[in-house]
Amino acid sequence: MKPGARNLITDVKGLGVGHASDTALKSGTTVLTGDKPFVAGGHVMGGAPGTRETDLLAPDKTVSAIDALVLSGGSAFGLDAAGGVMSAMKADGRGYPVGDVIVPIVPGAIIFDLLSGGDHGWSSSPYPALGEAAYRAASVDFALGSHGVGTGAATGMHKGGLGSASAVLASGVTVGALIAANAVGSVTTPCETHFWAAPFEQGDEFGGRGVDPADALGGLNMTRKMQLLADAHPERSNTTIGIVATDASLTKAQCHRLAVAAHDGIARAVMPAHTPFDGDLLFAVSTGLGPQVDDATLFEIGHAASLCVARSIARAVYHATPAPGDRMPCWPG
Repeated sequence: MKPGARNLITDVKGLGVGHASDTALKSGTTVLTGDKPFVAGGHVMGGAPGTRETDLLAPDKTVSAIDALVLSGGSAFGLDAAGGVMSAMKADGRGYPVGDVIVPIVPGAIIFDLLSGGDHGWSSSPYPALGEAAYRAASVDFALGSHGVGTGAATGMHKGGLGSASAVLASGVTVGALIAANAVGSVTTPCETHFWAAPFEQGDEFGGRGVDPADALGGLNMTRKMQLLADAHPERSNTTIGIVATDASLTKAQCHRLAVAAHDGIARAVMPAHTPFDGDLLFAVSTGLGPQVDDATLFEIGHAASLCVARSIARAVYHATPAPGDRMPCWPG
């Protein structure tokens, strides 16, 4: 498999991604939407998730397609971003028809970035406006690193961010990932210059440093993030959330299975992953533009999605940029 033309989740045709950031707040929102509603599923493997409307994605639930997905900073406050997206989509006449009423279906998930150094003295939540702005900015081209939901993200040892990657399979099916990296674990090996995801790198998409040649890399130490936040409940301030997508036609049950398989990418790129202190969650999306698939093809799509997730996490940290007031350093490469 090889990356798509953009090496972004929007290589899956029919999808767009938009960001909105508030530099004073040191937070932001990212929205994925499509040319038309899409089938979606999801799976949580962290112990501290923050979500909205994810129950609708279960295979046995009635709603067959959704209108957008929201990834936001702000912890529980950031869930309000989906309301801003809903308002904007309703104004555009997009949503699930219920009689003469249109109800946009917009699930979402959040990361905890309230301790990133931003000003949180607001009296009215800024997140609905950030959600609407991100939706209005949706495009096939978008920035990586410290943008949107990645604005205030931090991983165990370095500033986090928003990453994306894609893969085109031999069959022509396209797979992509969009990931906000804000884990308690580290995205780099103990030397801090090599990424855990290095074996899956395509070209030099996150620096081309290759695999760390050292041995005994699996030790468990307190991360820089935990040390900085030692007096502020660091166990409550982490998560890796994201979206994987494909143009293959999947059912809701197949989307759920795709989300489960894609979580392997978090485990390949973050050490440790899926902890009680992370809210690790992945959504899976099918635009339905390609053929229906059997289990053997779903197996291949799931594997590709997991690799796109791992690459996206490394790219999130690789593309992070410094800003005044940061509490975590950027990757030193």
